[in-house]
Formats: sequence, C-alpha cells, structure tokens
Amino acid sequence: MKSVKLLSGMAALALAALVWTSLPVTAQGFKWWQSDKYKKELGLTADQTRRVEEIFQKALPTLKVQKSALDEAEAKFERLVERGDDKEVMEQVNLVEAARADLNKTRAMMLLGMRKVLTREQWTKFNTMHQAAAGAAKAPDAAK
Repeated sequence: MKSVKLLSGMAALALAALVWTSLPVTAQGFKWWQSDKYKKELGLTADQTRRVEEIFQKALPTLKVQKSALDEAEAKFERLVERGDDKEVMEQVNLVEAARADLNKTRAMMLLGMRKVLTREQWTKFNTMHQAAAGAAKAPDAAK
C-alpha cells in the first residue's frame, strides 16, 4: 500500500513538473523578436533583432539535445513506474530532475542573454506584453 501511494505521488509530481516545464516554452516556440507587433511596440532595432536571433540560434542545438534527454528520461521513468520497482523509480527521478534542471538552466541563460540586448524600458514593456499574452492564452481554460 505504501509503495502504491509513493508511486502515485511520484507520478503526480512528474506530471506536475512536466506541465510546469511546458509553460515557459513560449519563448522558444514563438520568435517574438521577429513579430511585427513586438518589434513595433518595443521599438526593437534591426541590430537588436539580429542579436536576439543569434542568441536563440546559438542556444537552440543545446536546447534540442537537452529536451530529447528529458523526454527520454521521463519515458524511462514512466516505464519504471509501470514495472513497480521503487528503487529504480527513485533513481530515475533524480535523472529526470537533473535533465530538467539542465534544460531550464540553458533556457534561463538564453533568456538572460536576450534580456541584456533590450533596454530597461523595452524589457518592462516586453514583460507586460508577455503577461497579457499569457493571460489571454489561459482565459479560455478559466471558462471551462
């Protein structure tokens, strides 16, 4: 009974972590710096747009490798949960979380580099726009 509760809790934690990780993908999935709306409202220069794109392109190969590693670790975790081997599941949790941490660190460093390209005013405006877009994206879910 104790192992079933432990496995259920760990599966719930893994699912919550997976959902949490998928939330910030917007910066990778939407090239805001190439959007006419963002360029206009932020007042991005051609040089800023180019520099942000360079930062993104430099980080992209590492992000892809780390995302694949995370996906593989999570798939193995799921297989181990199904088998019911608590010891192996616990070991795999460490590998999943290490892979997730690596991916998040790379993403954070990419975003920090992008942040440094913008002026303080542009960054403030970007955050406002990003929060408004995130709120609009969540609004349909709130109605359910």
